[in-house]
Amino acid sequence: MITIKAMPRLALAGALFIASLSFSPSGYAAQADLDLIQSYVGNWRGRGTMTNASKGNETIVCRMEITRSSAEKIGFSGRCALAGGNLSMAGTMAYIVAANRYEAIITSNTEFTGTAIGKRRGSNVTFNLQGRDKDGKISRVRAGFGLNEGKIVVEFEVINANGDKILANVPFDRRS
Repeated sequence: MITIKAMPRLALAGALFIASLSFSPSGYAAQADLDLIQSYVGNWRGRGTMTNASKGNETIVCRMEITRSSAEKIGFSGRCALAGGNLSMAGTMAYIVAANRYEAIITSNTEFTGTAIGKRRGSNVTFNLQGRDKDGKISRVRAGFGLNEGKIVVEFEVINANGDKILANVPFDRRS
């Protein structure tokens, strides 16, 4: 279960970390998914734009470290900075062969915590989350990402209970 009680922008930044990390029908595909999860290991930096219908565009800057935990699992930690606050995140992401899916478990310095299920389509993975805001209203988060030409590109949207949308696009570069 995802609980979102912090500001929507921080929830969105939290979704970035989930998205920055990663489904499949056969044994060969399972190996490809295990290989994919390990391809994210490294240090990453990202800068992008977040659009909030009520507040306009805002720059978001993120950094993260992804480490190998096992053949099936990676660990991640990092921070995002935006006007009005910082977000610290940590967790694990794994490809669960028996369930044929990706799962991410996340904790943060906000009340944005929980487990997200990811589905792979081509070279992109999409996570769908549902949480509650501070008033108990349901918010939906969809985060998609892909590893392309050495970059992780994260795109996501948060739809609040009142229908307002927050959109973001953040490309991450690998750092040595």
